[in-house]
Amino acid sequence: MENGEYIFYADESGDHSLTAIDRGFPIFVLSICGFRISDYCKKVVPAFQQLKFRYFGHDMVVLHERDIRKQTGDFTFLADMAARERFLLDLTEVIRAAQFKIFSVTIDKDKFSADFFPDNPYVIALRYCLEEIYRHLKSKKISQKSYHFVFERRGLKEDRDLELEFRRIADGENVFREALPGFHIKFADKESNSTGMQLADLTARPIGIHYLHPGQQNRSFDTIMDKIHKHKNIRRFRSGVLSEL
Repeated sequence: MENGEYIFYADESGDHSLTAIDRGFPIFVLSICGFRISDYCKKVVPAFQQLKFRYFGHDMVVLHERDIRKQTGDFTFLADMAARERFLLDLTEVIRAAQFKIFSVTIDKDKFSADFFPDNPYVIALRYCLEEIYRHLKSKKISQKSYHFVFERRGLKEDRDLELEFRRIADGENVFREALPGFHIKFADKESNSTGMQLADLTARPIGIHYLHPGQQNRSFDTIMDKIHKHKNIRRFRSGVLSEL
């Protein structure tokens, strides 16, 4: 099968537990960022590398949203307000200039009905995202090609379960009731210095914060808002379990 012109990177914010819900973040967000490979190689990655060299003098630093927000690890210098504002402005501009599309689903666990939805929130979100990506590729008449989806490693059991669910969806357990033979799953280590993985990480939480506090100032969300794919065929349920932007 011919390789497609896109690559997809996924990350999540929040956990999919329904027994210990974080009252401060009672949602699960899956964000899958799709890049045209030519743009990714020629523009997106070089821009992020330049940002890293500018601020750190090397490109080994991994841009984790939590570390930036908490000002830990390589980002302790952000405790200085002036330095933090300069860095965040430059990071915002690099993300704004990057060409990519975000396929995202947010699940409100307070409204999630385990009886109505037998699968856990991660599986539900994954299915909807993959279905919407396939629908988008079909609309461009490029769905019959090979596409790779990169997910962060979380543990042997978690990775095995995720791979099984991914393959089930790709084998035909989807709204189309057809196989997605070109969809392939790959795993990357948590500290993998992948620009695509870092962008997926940087987009997931801002989407969740916007869902929880839509009226709150959210520069990170404003930066990516126009990159979020608008689901045309999302199915809404009485429980309000699924929301998309």
